[in-house]
Amino acid sequence: MVTDRDDIPSVKEDTLQRDKKVAAKVGALAEPLCRDEGLELVYVQYRRESSGRILRVFIDKSGGVSLEDCTRVSRQLSDILDVNLEDLGPYNLEVSSPGADRPLGKPEDFERFKGQAARIRTLQPIGGRKNFKGILNGITADGVCLACEHGEAVIPLEKISIARLVN
Repeated sequence: MVTDRDDIPSVKEDTLQRDKKVAAKVGALAEPLCRDEGLELVYVQYRRESSGRILRVFIDKSGGVSLEDCTRVSRQLSDILDVNLEDLGPYNLEVSSPGADRPLGKPEDFERFKGQAARIRTLQPIGGRKNFKGILNGITADGVCLACEHGEAVIPLEKISIARLVN
């Protein structure tokens, strides 16, 4: 029996999907907090690293975020998560600015940063590739449009593991 390995979900992909669901739940809880603080919730990442589970929350505002902004959001969000996500297990919470290699997660990010260089990694291969680098051409109903070295790639949002601007 011959199978196409691209169609077989792996344990790693299941874990990535679960981590994305946790990040989405945290984002839904963090968005109103950030808005009330006059901040933009840029991206939420939940993943396993050598030190254990890390929950990263990236925030921004016009003129940049301060250490006080990060501290304030971290303290409030920690309390909110303790109440609303009791079954999350142990994790370390990090709140920071997005930095130069800003993560892209919301559909509007891909339009907002149209014309800029980006790197996208997918959960499963698309056309035999999981890593894409090029210039953002926006987003359509089919996915994120990226002008790559060998032509335009259209990457469905649900297939993206991580996307970042590149300097």
